[in-house]
Amino acid sequence: MHNKMYDVLKFIAQIALPAAGTLYLSLSGLWPLPDPDAVVGTIVAVDTFLGVLLGLSTVKYNNSPAAYDGTIRVDSTPEKNNVNVDFHKEFEDYNDQKEVRLKVLPPAS
Repeated sequence: MHNKMYDVLKFIAQIALPAAGTLYLSLSGLWPLPDPDAVVGTIVAVDTFLGVLLGLSTVKYNNSPAAYDGTIRVDSTPEKNNVNVDFHKEFEDYNDQKEVRLKVLPPAS
């Protein structure tokens, strides 16, 4: 899933659907809107389904190499600490990023 699509679906799941359900339920108490339980129940069911799909997508992404900009490994000895950082792209490609995410690798044996 592309970042833009993920962000749109996340906005829908976290903001738009809960707001729509709350609005409909609130207004149905003031105005004769049809079947508030069925409408809000449907919104909640769709929102829950979308949330689960987004959660699975997030787990899959976070467990993939695409989630990281590189790796870091710290090897310690009594004499010194060695730190090895490996970036996946050229340094210039990071200019537009606000942060860099590194996967921590276990010490080499």
